[in-house]
Amino acid sequence: MTSRSEGAPPGPQSRDLPAETPAVACHGLTHRFGDHVAVDNLDLEVRPGEVFGLLGPNGAGKTTTIRILTTLLPCARGAAEVFGLDVAARPLEVRRLLGYVPQQLSADANLTGWENVMLYTRLYDVPRRQRRQVAGEALAAMGLTGAADRIVRGYSGGMIRRLELAQALVSGPRLLVLDEPTIGLDPIGRSEVWQRVDALRRDSGMTVLVTTHYMDEADQLCDRLALMHQGSVRAVGSPAELKAALGPDATLEGVFRHFAGGGLGDDDGGGEYRAVRSTRRTAGRLG
Repeated sequence: MTSRSEGAPPGPQSRDLPAETPAVACHGLTHRFGDHVAVDNLDLEVRPGEVFGLLGPNGAGKTTTIRILTTLLPCARGAAEVFGLDVAARPLEVRRLLGYVPQQLSADANLTGWENVMLYTRLYDVPRRQRRQVAGEALAAMGLTGAADRIVRGYSGGMIRRLELAQALVSGPRLLVLDEPTIGLDPIGRSEVWQRVDALRRDSGMTVLVTTHYMDEADQLCDRLALMHQGSVRAVGSPAELKAALGPDATLEGVFRHFAGGGLGDDDGGGEYRAVRSTRRTAGRLG
């Protein structure tokens, strides 16, 4: 492994691809749970290097789409590709390109931050001789070096989420997938998480695909957005383009309500581990 400056995140895995190859491409993607159509003939394209947001009310199909792209659900109808790789035909290769932070807690409260990240170096099959370096770099990238030896049960909500980001970074992903990354966090925790994500994108050039209910996050941090409702995409564009299409005084919340016709939800803040776990379990059931 080539050496990187202290605090720099593990870089995206290299792979020779044409410059025009999308980071994510979905064509006619459809997924059902029994009689319920969760994703309905979805067409979507995410460009390499951008922060792309999926917006929509609970039940719009955002998380189902994410789970198909991360190979956690089958691609039963239509097609989905990650950097040109078909998720149905080549799931193992797709997983090697991904870092995924789900809504549900993925950190073990009874382990230290260091132990959690080292566990992920094994899960991602990082070569044994490189694991300590990779874990240390991932923790440093998330500002957690000083807390690495502390038990995670004592972390704040923002620290837990940054730890989960560190876990996702150990594979050096080209695509970082974040499902409600700041759910249940107070404004300070939200800001800390997004500062780290923004630094990652700038330093490594990785693509970020994110779902969020926070309109301020989407407006300020996403290069482009797709508004989903009832399993399909209703509008795509930059935040500025979407607002301009609705009118000179439009807000992103107004755009959301125009296309989705519903509320944005109301996530309560939470700091300690148990509160974060409860909040995310509830969000997972709703979303």
